[in-house]
Amino acid sequence: MSESPTALLEMRGITKEFPGVRALSDVDLTVRAGAIHAICGENGAGKSTLMKVLSGVYPHGSYDGEILLDGKRCEFKDIRSSERAGIAIIHQELALVPYLSIAENMFLGNENQRFGVIAWDRTLAAAQRLLDRVGLHESPQTRVADIGVGKQQLVEIAKALSKDVRLLILDEPTAALNDSDSRHLLDLITGLRSNGITSIIISHKLNEVLQIADTVTTLRDGHTIETVPVDDDLTEDGVVRAMVGRDLTDRFPPREHREIGEVAFSVSNWTVLHPIDQQRKVVDDVTFEVRAGEIVGLAGLMGAGRTELAMSVFGRSYGGYVSGTVRKGGREISTATVSAAIRNGLAYVTEDRKQLGLNLMDDIATSITLPSLSKVSRRSIIDFHGETQVGERFRESMRIKASSASTVTGKLSGGNQQKVVLSKWLFTDPDVMILDEPTRGIDVGAKYEIYAIINELASRGKAVIVISSELPELLGLCDRIYTLSQGRLTGVVDRADADQETLMRYMMKGRGQ
Repeated sequence: MSESPTALLEMRGITKEFPGVRALSDVDLTVRAGAIHAICGENGAGKSTLMKVLSGVYPHGSYDGEILLDGKRCEFKDIRSSERAGIAIIHQELALVPYLSIAENMFLGNENQRFGVIAWDRTLAAAQRLLDRVGLHESPQTRVADIGVGKQQLVEIAKALSKDVRLLILDEPTAALNDSDSRHLLDLITGLRSNGITSIIISHKLNEVLQIADTVTTLRDGHTIETVPVDDDLTEDGVVRAMVGRDLTDRFPPREHREIGEVAFSVSNWTVLHPIDQQRKVVDDVTFEVRAGEIVGLAGLMGAGRTELAMSVFGRSYGGYVSGTVRKGGREISTATVSAAIRNGLAYVTEDRKQLGLNLMDDIATSITLPSLSKVSRRSIIDFHGETQVGERFRESMRIKASSASTVTGKLSGGNQQKVVLSKWLFTDPDVMILDEPTRGIDVGAKYEIYAIINELASRGKAVIVISSELPELLGLCDRIYTLSQGRLTGVVDRADADQETLMRYMMKGRGQ
């Protein structure tokens, strides 16, 4: 590797092993000072593992290889030691305490003190300066729980800036953001570059990578494949080819002709109140239907009520139910509890796989069979051998990258965790599958596999509902798309008439735009 005098960071021959798995194998990375350096790769390629080595999450001694900062060898024993060197990492799952204020979160563990007592005047003033720097127009005393995900990302960056960061690592920073919040965050990262802050960004959104990055390093199966500058010759297809080792000519599986049957599932006049603000309707008199063999999309901007609708229908898992009827095959059914929803053939793949989709301390087999224990039980006693067989079957068929079905899900990459969540609901053999952001944080290769599963479900006559913030995904998958705004249904568009402009027009209805 060339030792450029402008290199801020060099990682040489990094090798990291877990029991039964070599996550990184002799990986090299050089990052120039003042650059935005993107790292791309499929889920399980080793991107997050490499950054955890760099940031001290995996301490020196737990891996082979060396890290050099400004040409000097570093041996980080924990996160604090890497932070002292000017390195800050913002994980995909934000590390904020929701019931503390913005200022309290920004200086948690790094408090402004005077004689052992927190100096609130200095804390609030410093927090306000940092919020101004990242363009977040909120009071430092606002609770984190009361701001959206996009603003929470800005709080994390402000928190990093409070520690005199030189190298900022962002893991899937825009995965949970809408287009507007994503654009603002990317502009901020670009602005930080002009102020001399170097950034490493991990992202599956290749269009964003090519917009802001100076250099792209691609990993595959724990190996460095290539490091290339971002120029007019670098295309998304070129990055994909390096990631998956082959051309991916189509982002979506070919649509085979399938029969669309009668109405299989319908929701009528569904109204739900906010769980705290009982005067606010988060879902307001929504009616929609899905036919057998049909894939129906739900589109809307952040806060439109898509997830609230899905969760409230599936076991009334969100908000306060006011009114509405659920029918399957023309017959009214109860979904008043999660168990009732499952018994009546519904499944819901949550957008939040780590908090709501999985117990990260469970293994793959246990996670998959959890909603359907009766299938692996005899006289209320779990058949652990049968459970393992189910886990191994899905591990192989879903291509979950793990040594065995006994691997703990918390040790899997985000994409493989998503496959486990999908597997557990496929094992219930549902008639209605609700998929909420099914490919969030997933690489293009894994996305294709999940799209193929969705198509296969529809070809078997299942009713499939897909919620996605990515309009191209809905347009590539769905037969019809419903749009929501501020909790109300604003339109429905057939596939033949759907385009991004039409959907966005419906999604903006009633927003005073």
